[in-house]
Amino acid sequence: MLRPIAQGKKVKVVLQRKLNTFDVTNLVVGSIIGADIYVAAAIGAKLVGPSSLIVWLVAGFMAIVIALSFSHCAMLMPRVGGPYAYVKEVSGRFPAFEVGWALLLAEWFSLAVFPVAFAQYFVALVPGIDPNGQVILKGVFILIIFLTNAFGIKAAGKFNDILTIVKLAPLVLLMVSGLFFFAFNSSQVASNFQPFVTGDLGAFGQALVLIFWAYAGFEISTLPAEEVEKPERTIPKAIVLGMMIVIVFYLVTNFVIIGTVDQTSLSSTPSPLIDSSSQIFGSLGVLSWIVPLFIGVGALISILGADESGTIGTSRLSFALSMDGLLPKSLSRLHGKYNTPYIGLVVICTTAFVASVFGGLTQLISTSVFLLSFTYLATSVSTIMLERKYREKSRNIKGKLSIPIAGILSSGLLLVMVDIQLIGFSLILLGIGVPIYAWFSPKKEMEALREAFLSREAVLRRAYEQSERFLAYPIRRIKRWFYRRRNVVPAWKLEENIPGDNRPPL
Repeated sequence: MLRPIAQGKKVKVVLQRKLNTFDVTNLVVGSIIGADIYVAAAIGAKLVGPSSLIVWLVAGFMAIVIALSFSHCAMLMPRVGGPYAYVKEVSGRFPAFEVGWALLLAEWFSLAVFPVAFAQYFVALVPGIDPNGQVILKGVFILIIFLTNAFGIKAAGKFNDILTIVKLAPLVLLMVSGLFFFAFNSSQVASNFQPFVTGDLGAFGQALVLIFWAYAGFEISTLPAEEVEKPERTIPKAIVLGMMIVIVFYLVTNFVIIGTVDQTSLSSTPSPLIDSSSQIFGSLGVLSWIVPLFIGVGALISILGADESGTIGTSRLSFALSMDGLLPKSLSRLHGKYNTPYIGLVVICTTAFVASVFGGLTQLISTSVFLLSFTYLATSVSTIMLERKYREKSRNIKGKLSIPIAGILSSGLLLVMVDIQLIGFSLILLGIGVPIYAWFSPKKEMEALREAFLSREAVLRRAYEQSERFLAYPIRRIKRWFYRRRNVVPAWKLEENIPGDNRPPL
């Protein structure tokens, strides 16, 4: 039976067979959908009205072509490491460091988004909390994240299953009940979609940047093609299928919210899902407060879980760069008892808290998207260079020029759509990476980096955990049922209590 890996536990993830289309589709969905939907739901509708649904489609298409560029890199260079490895292969160490630095900053800004979102949903459930109280809320949130990452919580598999259901059930309930609401309140729903387009071209650009953030995630754990059956066919198909599932999920959620909440209310609410559920169940007695409470609690749990998993990934990325000699050694110092990079966690959590206090939701998301787009642009350009370098391998790849060119255009469009002040701020942060590299650049490669972050085992572990996340969880259940009926060997196997394994947990 598959189960989550308790943090800090010595468990090895083993791949028993190569991954098929179903498996990789599951990973695509798991890498993208998380608590982002609670944060980004209706965020575009506040800027451009119901036409934000079109922006969700456009952002999804852009995410598909960028993800396909990543898959081309994985097929041409079947090694682990993601953008850092691809850029390093064609451009050298310094450009690769800048890409890794940008990715680290982007993930750090994303971490700072969730305390803000957590405080907004908490205040929606418990009104009357003043700004100082909200700062305390963000501090408590960050403290919980730090403690769970630094000291670990050994969660049982069944408890994790329950938490996943709690995260997903509110969204499923909202979507299903919302569609029933549409059937019996068609005139009210129609009025909520009028006018369909609001805002100017600049508002559409801002909406595109903010909405695209919900599609990010595929850049962290790109599987090497050698782990996949017929990768030249399976990976592109799985990316498209997985992204279509994500797009439909996002569209239905936003369609229900826009159809149930009038535009005036939607433009000012910090918790659109709670407002939508209040509209749907407002005349149903006790359900009028139970359902919004259920959705609000689900949002708080999802946001907390998303930031915890994000902190794990970001702290390990800084750990890897530190082990490679590209950041201070103290960031890779492990706790004597818990084997966690506790100093790195202190730095990440403290700075994320400061950013959450002084940065607004849109500013934090926009800065994160700009930095992510920088890594996407570098990866898309690297795709073309890799195809020239590995001409034999690239012969069987479809769209070997059109896909990376579309990725370059999509990444470039996102870069120029960000507010000019945030562009300047992001460029300053990227510039700070230059003296950091000059000061810490190592004289030779460090094998500890590959073992801790870039090894095949590390990537398989991240992919396994990715298959357990949020919407990937029910897909994985369906997959298990299907495989049992067809007598298909499960892809994943866990080996516990590995003798002589003294490596730090990932």
